[in-house]
Amino acid sequence: MKNGITVLPYAVYMTEQGEGLPAREAEERLGLRNVAGLRENTMAYRILRAHDRSRRKGAMELSMDALVSPDNVYVSIIQTARASGLREFVLPFVLTNCHNSLCSVGGTINEDDHQFGLSCAKRYGGIMVPAYQAVIHQFMRECMTSCGSMVMGADSHTRYGALGTIGIGEGGGELVKQLLGQPYELSDPQVVAVLLKGRLRHGIGPHDVALSLTSALFASGIVRNKLLEFRGGGVSGLSMDMRIGIDAMTTELAALSSLWITDDRTKEFYCRHGRGDAFREIRPEAPACYDGVIEVDLDKIQPMIALPFHPSNAYPIREFQENAREIISGVEAEGRRTMENFSLQKHFTDGRFRVQHGTVAGCTGGLYENICAVRNILKEFPGLASDQSLHIFPASQPIYHQLAETGAAADLSAAGAVLLSASCGPCFGVQDIPANNRLSMRHITRNFLNREGARPSGGQGAGVALMDARSIAATLCAGGVLTGADTIEYDESVPPDRFDGDMYRRQIYWGYGQADHVTPVELGPNITDWPELDKLPAHLLLQVSGVYGGSVTTDELVPSGEASAYRSNPEKLAAFTLQNRDPEYFRRASALRDFSRKYRLGEGREADESLDRCCRALEAILGCTRHELGVGSVILCSQIGDGSAREQAASSQRILGGWANIATEYVTKRYRSNLINWGMLPLLTEQPLPLKEGDLLLLQDVRAGVETGARQFTAIHVNGAGEKIAAYPLICPALSEEERELLLSGCLINRFRQQRIP
Repeated sequence: MKNGITVLPYAVYMTEQGEGLPAREAEERLGLRNVAGLRENTMAYRILRAHDRSRRKGAMELSMDALVSPDNVYVSIIQTARASGLREFVLPFVLTNCHNSLCSVGGTINEDDHQFGLSCAKRYGGIMVPAYQAVIHQFMRECMTSCGSMVMGADSHTRYGALGTIGIGEGGGELVKQLLGQPYELSDPQVVAVLLKGRLRHGIGPHDVALSLTSALFASGIVRNKLLEFRGGGVSGLSMDMRIGIDAMTTELAALSSLWITDDRTKEFYCRHGRGDAFREIRPEAPACYDGVIEVDLDKIQPMIALPFHPSNAYPIREFQENAREIISGVEAEGRRTMENFSLQKHFTDGRFRVQHGTVAGCTGGLYENICAVRNILKEFPGLASDQSLHIFPASQPIYHQLAETGAAADLSAAGAVLLSASCGPCFGVQDIPANNRLSMRHITRNFLNREGARPSGGQGAGVALMDARSIAATLCAGGVLTGADTIEYDESVPPDRFDGDMYRRQIYWGYGQADHVTPVELGPNITDWPELDKLPAHLLLQVSGVYGGSVTTDELVPSGEASAYRSNPEKLAAFTLQNRDPEYFRRASALRDFSRKYRLGEGREADESLDRCCRALEAILGCTRHELGVGSVILCSQIGDGSAREQAASSQRILGGWANIATEYVTKRYRSNLINWGMLPLLTEQPLPLKEGDLLLLQDVRAGVETGARQFTAIHVNGAGEKIAAYPLICPALSEEERELLLSGCLINRFRQQRIP
């Protein structure tokens, strides 16, 4: 058991009473056959099967009930869909404007994107949520979920399981497929039960539970790309805000999605939001079989702190206090991987670690109960000092309105806290950026290396510690000395939350089913189309443009923060690829892309004489023309793809001439899907390849291999004369027929253009 969490990493047969037996033991003792088949009795599978077009064993083709995208990616999604033949939105598509707070000169002005989104909502029949009305996931909870439904979002934290909805975060390409009437392909996922027991103690909040789970489970990968099903007697003792806050963080476990049993509290939530007809009771049928069980003793959860640079780098606050210098030393060593002078020593005063800035925001922190708890704690103390700050971003205007009506907003302001409008900025790295070599306490979802606004190329280092809003408030009241909220006395009562949706009815454009095809699409000066991308050639010559140890996150592949100003201009955004991990990557990859273009024209010698000589030698060896030999880049790494659903993490590589990644593990399904949708081969190797930057790899007959569904390719390491030095086996996990067609076409846009040609 770790922090109240016990893992049973094997198939478990669970009775109606919630008692579990290992599947093998159940088969032997009870004389059962095919216990594993009882996975179909889980809540998750009953919903999945109801949305499955294929009815094939082992693979699903799912149709969603609704889609949602924030403003940092919806332009690229709609532009991709338009290029692929979009006529109108065939299901509710919600466009929210909550991620970007950058109006950089040279980048895309926010309002240009928002006007584009509104014009598309009118033309194609969508739903448009104006800026500062709500963060993406709170709006969906308040207005779009229903028990038994499925929602796909272009944001990794698309999680609505606490409301009986399976939410899946995917890259934009998967949303494009849904808009064009194509299914979401999914291999039958494993389901893990999360069995909640007991009740939370005083001072414990949803982030404490979430960080305990992430600390205990992430590194082992035991729930990676699996579906979590929350059940057990402990669920009934959790308010809906508690459940929602825990649920949203299952993304940080790299889980596929999550789902909770629904009960009277769920029903009350829907009724309070004027959508009582969206409720129905959801519970697993008995008996059911799970592919593992996570037991959570809520009584044993402690106040937690997740240090940079991952939510799983979490400790009980008491444990951190006892070992602060040792733990901080490890954090600094990790930070110096990209931030040469990174240090957090300024936070030590009189031998104690102090933090003076806090933020409570987004889809996990900005919930009504969290903010009320902060208010209750601050009321017990004199207020914030001049060197302290606390910024609070309610997750929606209705929450802000309720805080004002109950007097909580006035109390918070009087204590020195600042209330701002709904925004994902602090989590996305475009708002509330910590000062150089400073740490900020935040009740948000993520604290990855270089995500929270740090700019290593400009000498800016920063870090974020994740904590529950309650302990953030307790810490500020203790003069910045890290303090768990369980150690202080305060009133935990919360005034009733009376949702007022009138502002939504007035402010939001509800256009689903009302497409007006004569409405022109408004294109700002920095909103551009996707560049032309080639189809997969017969053979590939790949130059290694980067070799990276450890994990490469999507936030390193394409940074948030400053780079997001170019979100609607694919070519300009690509210039930021891997900027914080490897500042020279763009130069190397773009030089190779330039060579590739000239080589196809027969002018390769002008760009790189030695590489041109190698290509001409390979033409002779392979008996092919220069049009059949593609030249591009590849990166080698251990783990890749943890983090955001942003498709630009793959498309930016592709725009720069990337044809493949070679890794020992792709952490999330969504990143692998992004690669395939943009025509990049997601290749695996059991051991890191002994190659260095600049080495050349030949994938001979790669197109034929993809066409025939080959599961293994050979990467031939060649010298400048095209001669073999060594050969390495590469694994290509099973591809569906549609995935093969996407790779062969070169990208999703090409694929759907082909389908439209008579």
